[in-house]
Amino acid sequence: MSTKKILMVLTSHDELGNSGEKTGFWVEEFAAPYYAFKEAGVEITLASPLGGHPPIDPKSELNDFQTPATEKFYKDDETQQLLAQTDVLSKLNADDFDAVFYPGGHGPLWDLTENSDSITLIESFLNNDKPVATVCHATAALLNVKDRDGEFAVKGKAISGFTNSEEAAVQLTDIVPFLLEDALIKRGADYQKIDDWHPFAVQDALIITGQNPASSILVAQKLLNQLNA
Repeated sequence: MSTKKILMVLTSHDELGNSGEKTGFWVEEFAAPYYAFKEAGVEITLASPLGGHPPIDPKSELNDFQTPATEKFYKDDETQQLLAQTDVLSKLNADDFDAVFYPGGHGPLWDLTENSDSITLIESFLNNDKPVATVCHATAALLNVKDRDGEFAVKGKAISGFTNSEEAAVQLTDIVPFLLEDALIKRGADYQKIDDWHPFAVQDALIITGQNPASSILVAQKLLNQLNA
């Protein structure tokens, strides 16, 4: 059996609106899936809209949010070097991969929601029966993706992502460009969630989504199961 190939797409955006604070991708949402994929023998390619080193959300580096996966990442020079030189998203082709995974953090709300390269890429994966997985705020990357019939791909699909109440809990309701839960419902998604901060992931056909940082490994496992189905 040939080696499976997963593309991981990270945000290049580092400004948290007009707050003066920094954002980016959430370390755990990258690290936990990355190591799960690696342990499964998957070949991983890292990309971002601008290429190079995607910004890490500084809050995700606080002690409260560390896990065995993040601790492994901080000691892993090889992976840090790979992360420092991500490919430019526009230069990649869905034909070269078996699946795509989008880690969250607030950054994707700004630069992956309306990114035409990302939208085209996801549409290509879905149109070729390849799974697409997102976690937390990265589910925003699905908002403007359309199916072959020109309908929004999330319409009528069971989809999860960061909740309005979780956004309120981190006091960013008035900072973010939109509330992901509201935006998904507006697109006709069958939006699903459980209690704040609990792990929750849902799969509907080829689309796999997770609610929050705690859900990243569940999403990764569902993606691996789909690849091995």
